Amino acid sequence: MPITVPQIDSRTYQQLLDEALARIPVHTREWTNFNESDPGVTLIEVFAFLTENLIYRANLIPERNRRKFLQLLSVPLAPASPARGIVAVANERGPGEPFTLPAETEVRAGQVPFRLERGLDVLPVEARAYFKRKVINPDQQLIDYYNLLYASTAEPGGLDFYQTVLLDGTNLAGVDLNAETVDGSLWIALLVRPSEQPADATPDGWRKLRDEVRDRIRGKTLNVGLIPVLETARCILTPVGSAQGQDASAISYYMPKLPPEGKLPTDPEKCVAEYRALNPHRSDNVLTGPGIVELTLPSSIEALSLWTNLDPLESGVGDFPPALDDTAVGEKVLTWLRIRPSSAANARFLWAGINAMTVTQCVRVWNERLEPGTGMPDQVRKLSHRPVVPSSLTISVTSNGRMETWTETDDLLAAGGEIPSRDQRLPLGTKLPKQAKSEVFLLDAEAGEIRFGDGMRGKRPQAGAELRASYDHCLGNAGNVGKGAINLGSALPAGFTVTNPIPTWLGADAENVDEGEKQISYYVHHRDRLVTQVDFETIARRAPGIEIGRIEVLPAFHPDLSPNEPGDAPGVVTLMVIPRYDPKQPDAPQPDQLFLDALCHHLDPRRLVTTELVLRGPVYRDLWLSVGIGLMGGHAVAEVREALKRRLTEYLAPVRRNPVESSTGFEAGMEKGWPLRRSVTQRQLMAEASRVPGVLQVNDLLVAEGESDPLSEISLKGLELPRLAGISVVVGDPSPLGALRGAPTEPTDVQPSEARRRMVSVPVVPEEC
Repeated sequence: MPITVPQIDSRTYQQLLDEALARIPVHTREWTNFNESDPGVTLIEVFAFLTENLIYRANLIPERNRRKFLQLLSVPLAPASPARGIVAVANERGPGEPFTLPAETEVRAGQVPFRLERGLDVLPVEARAYFKRKVINPDQQLIDYYNLLYASTAEPGGLDFYQTVLLDGTNLAGVDLNAETVDGSLWIALLVRPSEQPADATPDGWRKLRDEVRDRIRGKTLNVGLIPVLETARCILTPVGSAQGQDASAISYYMPKLPPEGKLPTDPEKCVAEYRALNPHRSDNVLTGPGIVELTLPSSIEALSLWTNLDPLESGVGDFPPALDDTAVGEKVLTWLRIRPSSAANARFLWAGINAMTVTQCVRVWNERLEPGTGMPDQVRKLSHRPVVPSSLTISVTSNGRMETWTETDDLLAAGGEIPSRDQRLPLGTKLPKQAKSEVFLLDAEAGEIRFGDGMRGKRPQAGAELRASYDHCLGNAGNVGKGAINLGSALPAGFTVTNPIPTWLGADAENVDEGEKQISYYVHHRDRLVTQVDFETIARRAPGIEIGRIEVLPAFHPDLSPNEPGDAPGVVTLMVIPRYDPKQPDAPQPDQLFLDALCHHLDPRRLVTTELVLRGPVYRDLWLSVGIGLMGGHAVAEVREALKRRLTEYLAPVRRNPVESSTGFEAGMEKGWPLRRSVTQRQLMAEASRVPGVLQVNDLLVAEGESDPLSEISLKGLELPRLAGISVVVGDPSPLGALRGAPTEPTDVQPSEARRRMVSVPVVPEEC
């Protein structure tokens, strides 16, 4: 039976007042004035108010008993998870010298504080990210004009046309560097700040100003922030314990390598751009999530310069940096940074910038003084701020003039004793084995409670010992702020600004008692270890920072070995997870890499060492439906049509949004959504459509996948689920599927001879009125 919370007394203030007033004629008949102005009635109101407060405190007793029951069972409540994000600091109007921001510098989004995870050099330059977007199917007049213009550069018809596009994060689709650009590269221009202008606005004045800025930043560390668009994501935990994904070494960083004095050869065949590779001092895996790459800039001004004799027609051609139409921007360019992933990498980026760093939403508490030690076993202390960020707490214990640092443990029974003990079964003279550390404590991060050992298992703080705690605490879900919300920083110098180009993520509140109570029976069975199929689902749903809408556990199944069935891959467990909400495609949610990384981090320490764990999202297959119905009398066509669309959409949904009642007609086993490996049949859909009120009969139903003809059954395998790409409902015969799908576009023919030509990318100047 579930733990039912008894209510000691449920009477309210008004009920207590009415009951007392009703007793007056029984006990004191001489009291006849019951108006609110009577002093006796006022006294009754005061005592009713006090009694209501006493009842409220009495009703908290069962709640506290429940919490104590959870503590006795050693069932921990899941602690809060701090939000993470990425910020870019800009020196817009500050001093013209590089400024170093130390780690743990605080920035804020209103009243929500964040801290820099590492220090960084804020360089006094501006940056803009560009890419060379392909021009698809240019008109013949444009082709003829540029073939004539670049006749000496390439063979006729051997030109790749592109337009220079700014990557500023406004386009949520981002850019696929390998598929949508002519050179597979992302270019970052380092520019002179808008607040700096030369005293002499001539080419020589601009050249001197650029050299001055180059001299300030040479040899400094450039922090490049990259935010990928995370679409198809997967995470594999191998038996040795590391998560597999795209390798960070699949992306390279370059700067121009100039000839002597920066002058290009006069021979057109040798007039090509060369680049030197930069080795990142430290690099996050920016192909699988937002991250920072630290690059050391060259130590000479010449290495940060550009070509001095570049012809206007050569600007932006081939491997040269993209051509800039705005001459005011072009004269501010100091140098270019080229970011180039390998051709096999899935490199789609949303934003790129400099002076960037990752941040964590937490507040650091230093040396909080706790109650002195008593020397008793099982001492308990309470921190003043909670929830505590796990693994952030250290305690300094000062006793007899000696200070020790005690660390957190997850099990006091595994701690060593205060005095090394000898196993009496060993012969005399046997060397004592190394004991486990005894200067440890146990932390309840959700409650902010610290428990010390009893002397036999964990050391006891001595009587009078001074205890001081240093730790982080966070705001949980309140740390998930929107784009651009982080815009304050009291520690930033004047003229500096800060912003976050994307919303922060992973913040989650601590688990409450009601939620923790539901986990008691599961926790007693699995003890926070992934063993059975139920263990995987229940433990995964407690992962902080994410909301799982549906999870399917497939034992002994590997999606890369498809077609296969669960049981064909011993030692492998696949989790198909679907988030509760996906803003990009709400009808077909798909987990991104950040979602899977958070789940992966939660499951890794809880799995068996021999288990290979594969985390994946579903594989959607687009279906088209066209339904023709007969209508009952007294029903509106529009209402029945929309009700039927909603019914079939919900019937094929990957995640069931609302509880399904037996009267809805959904079959058993579909409470979560459309089951895996279950075929979509025409008869099932017709039966479901006929259950909609107002439908007299279903004349016909056409179902097809992609561009195929109507089918009676569509088989699904592995992690495949249906996704309704389009639906049509009409009275009478169903509409043709071709009209629903639209006319297919004809592929563009590419002549083999054109593919073999030497292709040269050239910029296309947009026409302006």
